[in-house]
Amino acid sequence: MSHIAQRILDQRASSLRPPLGVVPAGAISLALGEPDFPTPEPIANAGNKAVSEGNTRYTDQHGLRSLREKLVSALPSSPTNKDWDADNVVVTHGATAALGAIFFALLSPGDKVVIPEPAYSLYADLVTLAGGEVVYAKLGIDLHFDIEELKEKLPGAKAIVFSNPSNPNGIVHTKHELEELGKLLEGSSTLVISDEAYSSLTYSGHDFTSALEVESLAPRTLYVQTFSKKYAMTGWRVGYVAGDKELIAAIAQFHRTFNGSLNNAAQIAAEAALDLPDSALQPMLDEYAARRELMVELLNEVPGIETVKPEGAFYSFIHYEVDKPSVQVARELGDAGVIVRAGAEYGPSAEHHIRISFAASQEEIRRGFSIIRDYFASQ
Repeated sequence: MSHIAQRILDQRASSLRPPLGVVPAGAISLALGEPDFPTPEPIANAGNKAVSEGNTRYTDQHGLRSLREKLVSALPSSPTNKDWDADNVVVTHGATAALGAIFFALLSPGDKVVIPEPAYSLYADLVTLAGGEVVYAKLGIDLHFDIEELKEKLPGAKAIVFSNPSNPNGIVHTKHELEELGKLLEGSSTLVISDEAYSSLTYSGHDFTSALEVESLAPRTLYVQTFSKKYAMTGWRVGYVAGDKELIAAIAQFHRTFNGSLNNAAQIAAEAALDLPDSALQPMLDEYAARRELMVELLNEVPGIETVKPEGAFYSFIHYEVDKPSVQVARELGDAGVIVRAGAEYGPSAEHHIRISFAASQEEIRRGFSIIRDYFASQ
């Protein structure tokens, strides 16, 4: 095993209990970042029809041109992308492969990548595997960007990567703070890798602004997106990257070498997803909003914890006062019957936190929080 792979295993193995996607019998999972809704019927029907019509062969390794053309039309608009075409987009095996292709295609050994944290652990894993250097920048106490911290860490960086809305924090980076980031990057060649997987999931009072919509960021932004969250298509594995053509060409070269072309029928299903009216997805969004309110209500009943009310996505990042490492707390909660994620997975400042997902039924949320309340009350 390579020393880099061993580093990642050592860093993360103890924080992943149980393995991703595995829930012990009888336990409640508030751990997975996966919608619990079925893929909308028109999307599934389009995929099934594609298979029945023989669309089961290799495709253009950049993705179906018809899909890429639709994706360009659906992008958040800015002066930078008004003249973009299908060659500004590459379709990938989910956002995970999109991020991997970015880092492996564009990083040279030792290149510095700034990660505001707590952050999705995949970012640091991929940067490390690609030979880059992870430089963490702490978020502010409100879990938004700490501009002074970024001002210190950004000089000389090849890239900065973040999710917006945030996993694991559930916050939405505002237009103002994105503009402040743009000011910090003036005169540099630093890339902005904006993972906007949860952009459709924001709650009242928290308007979403894409990095592509910020004039100072758009020319340097690689926009990462997926069909997984908005359309409940996690298992279909359809993601994409949009950006400058030269960068996309390099990213596409790595992706087709490492992954090959994406499932033909899944891409046709993705085209059907883009044709859905927003009204078809509103029931899912309304239910997430109701679960968010329920979760906040139940959190107020748990002693010795605090959190920032989620502004987007479907996570709450909870700080607890108990003098135990987060891996131990997550393990003990798992033994009690509710699965959560240990904060240690998300960066150096994430210790003494756990991540809760409310991509679960209201009944499961109530049952899970009953266990959480009893656990912290007993400490």
